[in-house]
Amino acid sequence: MMWISKNTKAMGLRVLFEIVHPADVLFFKRPIEILTSQDVDTLILSRRKDIACTLLDEFGFSHEPTTTAGNGVFGLASELMRRDIATILAARQFKPTVMIGFGGVAISHAGWFLRIPTISFYDSENAELQTRLTWPFITNLYVPESYNGNTPHERTTRVPGTKEMSYLHPSAFTPDRDVAIRNGLAPNIDNFFVRTVAWRANHDLGKTGWSDATLRAVLSKLEEHGRVHLSSEIPLPSEFDRLVYKGSITDVHHLMAHCRLLIGESATMASEAAILGVPAIYCGRDFPGYVRELEAADLLYNLPSADTKSTLALIDLALARPLADVHRSRDRYIETRPDWAHAVVDAIYRSIAKNVREL
Repeated sequence: MMWISKNTKAMGLRVLFEIVHPADVLFFKRPIEILTSQDVDTLILSRRKDIACTLLDEFGFSHEPTTTAGNGVFGLASELMRRDIATILAARQFKPTVMIGFGGVAISHAGWFLRIPTISFYDSENAELQTRLTWPFITNLYVPESYNGNTPHERTTRVPGTKEMSYLHPSAFTPDRDVAIRNGLAPNIDNFFVRTVAWRANHDLGKTGWSDATLRAVLSKLEEHGRVHLSSEIPLPSEFDRLVYKGSITDVHHLMAHCRLLIGESATMASEAAILGVPAIYCGRDFPGYVRELEAADLLYNLPSADTKSTLALIDLALARPLADVHRSRDRYIETRPDWAHAVVDAIYRSIAKNVREL
């Protein structure tokens, strides 16, 4: 519930958003739209990382790119220094009332330096380097109830559910079969979505994904059952070209929602599938609290040993489960979790109200 006057323009409220990853665009899309409808001034600082800037452009959001994602320890460190400086300079000019990000490394540093309140939403316990650089400086931290990493207790709020509830909660998203068909869904047969990742994030250093042999075996098995849609952050052997998803990046969730199974190395996309009521297999190298919670809710399978034999066996197990059972589990899970877009907006207003009281 918003307990600050909606006449925010008169109050001069200004919110700076830090977007560093494509998932951040989806997470903050509705909060930005809600605030804009309430006449709050917003500034989006973006980062050239995969399709983050492309998504912002396709959604019609004006944004200011600050840096391009670095590679390796030194590349990431150098990039962070440049992003810190760019964020400080932009904040000095924009003069935000509050700054918010998912992770929020640069805004935490800029906010501490400029004495501007900052908010971070986050959900990955394995990003120890990032959290060490952020938690000492962030004003308020929001994490899922399932988060089991260290947090600044007195500055942390826990929210039921997962970040995907900001853009895929039933109150926000209704899958459209016609849109799915326009983006490659093959009607009257089972469709499958496969996702591979680049393993270049700061918390992925030293990790690798599926071998070509395992990916080949997964795709071959799924093709025996229907149409396969392959999405990858990195170039793949040309033999897989015919399977690559070529639809709109902003419409991909309509397609995913009509798939029989999603399997891949992305915890985010596995969680998205779970919230959409699609059976999902997460073949990861880390298992954050939210994917463990979704597994306990019978919404996805976590596969710690992603060798070919184990992966193919789990595909058989997932396909043997009736979809109606999956949908019942999804409905039970969602009915006790909030729409995270409103949680984000509420966090912003709470931060502003606290800052006003302290002045």
